[in-house]
Amino acid sequence: MDVRPREFPSQVRLALTFFACVLGWLLSACADEPLRTNLPPSASDLTLLKSDHLCDEKAGFLQHHGGTALERVPWGSAEELRIPATRVESGADASFFFDEEGFLVGAMFTYPTGLSLKPYPVLRETLSELKPTVEFYLNVASVADRGNLDSSALYMTGDEKTTTQYLILGEVDSATLFLASFAIDPYHQLLSPYRQEYLARISKKDQRQDSSQVAKGADDKESLRALQQFARGETAQLAYCSVRNYEVAADAYRKAIALGFTNKGQLAEAHHKLGLALEGKGQLEQAKASMLQSLTVQPNRPEVLNNLGTVYAKLGERDKAIATFEKSVTLRPNYAIARYNLAEASESVNPKRAISDYETYLALVEGIPEEADRAAQARQRVKALSR
Repeated sequence: MDVRPREFPSQVRLALTFFACVLGWLLSACADEPLRTNLPPSASDLTLLKSDHLCDEKAGFLQHHGGTALERVPWGSAEELRIPATRVESGADASFFFDEEGFLVGAMFTYPTGLSLKPYPVLRETLSELKPTVEFYLNVASVADRGNLDSSALYMTGDEKTTTQYLILGEVDSATLFLASFAIDPYHQLLSPYRQEYLARISKKDQRQDSSQVAKGADDKESLRALQQFARGETAQLAYCSVRNYEVAADAYRKAIALGFTNKGQLAEAHHKLGLALEGKGQLEQAKASMLQSLTVQPNRPEVLNNLGTVYAKLGERDKAIATFEKSVTLRPNYAIARYNLAEASESVNPKRAISDYETYLALVEGIPEEADRAAQARQRVKALSR
């Protein structure tokens, strides 16, 4: 598969770059790695995923590669399938990572001796427009024509559902590629080329050098299996590879919690996401308990409070719903959806408050296409309540 998202107009690209500073996932599965942000397009003339595609099913993959010598390696609770460079058209050692449901969630291509990007001007142009996610020194095996400790960098880009990462040596205009990975977003940190286990596939140790300057790579403080289960839950709950599956999501989040997280934010989010999966299954009391547990681990999270308020509303606990939405918007006054939910819950007991909150919501979402339908409903409710 040629993983090349559509090109955006220059003004959109500028907007993405600006908002990348303020948007993104606030929880990091790996404390040593940077947070995921909104990323610019990743046009490339180097096609690595050709006949295979992210979210392919393992059975079809195995059938397609039936004549290829595959090495099957455990990857936490999932599986990695390796194909040597001699049997890959791209000339790279290829690894394909499948989750427990048998979906291809990521792929990595390794060039132990490096691949010059000189013949790939489109990819070099893309890299030149990106800021390195990580810069470090890397001592690479079998690269005699490079400096002893050339500057290396990890670049990240992607589209709405996938992340592409390139690890290169040297300046972009004369870069050498050593690792490239493609992953659906829930797994992108687990497939970062900067992780220890992947850097080890290309790096070498040299006792003559200052070991403090040679990249050691990122290493998770959390259990690999716990992180995989959390990513599995996200994949199922957000329908990355198929229809939304709350059953699988709930199972995955429960397993992640049971395996344990030392990071309170990660643990709180696992309870929160479990609550959302249980809500999706219609198990509202259990969903409420899971979200309350999330707030016990890490209080005062506006998004958890907003979702808990929604569960209260579905259970008919109106007063608790209103109080919870109020706390959410107190903590984050510009939280548009919580403001809308507060207005909706307040209609029958405090119409004037509902009108005020609907109007605040409308001001917050003005010009946002994704909120057009809800905004139309808010205007209708303001009109009706004003009579």
